[in-house]
Amino acid sequence: MRVYLHTFGCKANQYDTEVVRQALEGAGAVPVEDASLADAAVVNSCTVTHVAEAKMRGLVRRLARRRPGFRTVVMGCAAALDNGTIAGLPGVEAVVAGADPSRVLAALGLPAPNAGELLRSFTRGSRAWLKIQDGCDEHCTFCATTLARGANRSRPLDELVTEARLLAEHHEEIVLTGVHIGTYGRDRDGDLTLGRLVEALVQRVPRVRFRLSSVEATEVDDRLAELMAGEPLRLAPHLHAPLQSGSDRLLKRMGRHWYTARAYRERIERLAARLPRLGLGADVIVGFPGETPRDHDATVELVSALPFTYLHVFPYSERPGASSRRLGSAVDPRVAAERGAHLRNLAASHRRRYQASRDGGPADVVLMTRQAGRFEGLTEDYLTVYLSADRAGSLRLRATLRHQGGVLLAEAA
Repeated sequence: MRVYLHTFGCKANQYDTEVVRQALEGAGAVPVEDASLADAAVVNSCTVTHVAEAKMRGLVRRLARRRPGFRTVVMGCAAALDNGTIAGLPGVEAVVAGADPSRVLAALGLPAPNAGELLRSFTRGSRAWLKIQDGCDEHCTFCATTLARGANRSRPLDELVTEARLLAEHHEEIVLTGVHIGTYGRDRDGDLTLGRLVEALVQRVPRVRFRLSSVEATEVDDRLAELMAGEPLRLAPHLHAPLQSGSDRLLKRMGRHWYTARAYRERIERLAARLPRLGLGADVIVGFPGETPRDHDATVELVSALPFTYLHVFPYSERPGASSRRLGSAVDPRVAAERGAHLRNLAASHRRRYQASRDGGPADVVLMTRQAGRFEGLTEDYLTVYLSADRAGSLRLRATLRHQGGVLLAEAA
């Protein structure tokens, strides 16, 4: 059986798809990248925005039109919240809530995978994801992911070290991912924390570069800061710290009770003072119900004050089951679009200044894709750089950066 795999959504979803891919291969199926060559499909769904769900439904319909009898299994977050809409799409064989590979394989008539098998490699090339926990105990009013994925569940430390060693045999960088990774260990006995886990990975898994995926700013402890500052080749000095809003009033409406704009700013400023290089990103929502011009101005002020190198700005998307639906109507879409453009332009200015400041500086580059005679690479501080293909001797190298025409070029050191 040839199976086409497609993933919508976050790194946690991408990891889950890789686990299913490995299970399919173990059962004798052949994953293919071209849907026209497949006998069936597995689509991993996302419920973060209505756009992600609409794209998933569109893909499922297109797959069904291509060939009579084509079977599709839909898994993931949107599947977990399905009210029958996904199950009623043409060609849908089964809807699997979550990411259990045994249920996906059973839906395709394949034997169950080996229980407890760890992920050995990723299809993404030089970078791999390692999911350290799943679920979230918070209840942000705009989010349906908690409803789909359940409570925080941390994986055992030794299991993660073992899986990281397997992945390090094939990849140069491992990104630690999950739904709320800053809460890693809270559901387990003892003093297990994200900082302790990362320290163990750095000590026990040689050579590979680790990177944190999205993590709350107030959950980055001193141990993590020390590793980023002292061993930037092992733990990338990069944070994607969700902000959502710079207005305390709006943060309360969002249910994000564990920090204020001031606490966020103080934590980031303290980290930036310790790190000579820092890639800093955040998620921001515009147009949330009740957002006023003053709320937006507070967000602009905070973004202006902090050394962001990029932002992910999203218009508010009402999700079924999320409590924000009871907070009134969202901001006019045209106003939300203007506010989003304002923040994106501000972030672009930050990025250009930071890129220019890296001119002539050193970098640890992991090469990713090759196209038109050059490689695209990623630095430790999350900058995209380009390197001539004939000058790349390995998939990870020390380089000097050159800023030319708004683009960063890497010269092998």
